[in-house]
Amino acid sequence: MKIIRFKTKEQFKYKRKVVIKNLILNIFIGIHDFEKKKKQRVRFNIELETNPNIKPSNKDFATIVDYETLVNKIKTLVKKQHHELLEELAENIFRIIFQNKLVKKVNIKLEKLHIIKESEAVGVDITKNRL
Repeated sequence: MKIIRFKTKEQFKYKRKVVIKNLILNIFIGIHDFEKKKKQRVRFNIELETNPNIKPSNKDFATIVDYETLVNKIKTLVKKQHHELLEELAENIFRIIFQNKLVKKVNIKLEKLHIIKESEAVGVDITKNRL
């Protein structure tokens, strides 16, 4: 893996985000008995910022974050495990995403859709940075 870095610092700050917007999956989530028996629709919105010093290259996929692979890992996670809390699910997603060393910051917004009759969605919005 040959990583190409930007040669000089320009007069602007470079920031690259990978975005997964409005991914909706039917999953088992929740602490109540009815939530353990019936899947719920959950909306995933994920933004991740990558190392601004690494130049993306179509010849070296180690220089990018592959959103298709990431979505597939999330699908596998929610198929094999019931999560009682959205926060617990978010932490497991953070663990998956931060395995990629290019990732510097992640924001995850998870929402249960139509679980409360008077609301379109309820959920959590959590951000983590690599130290």
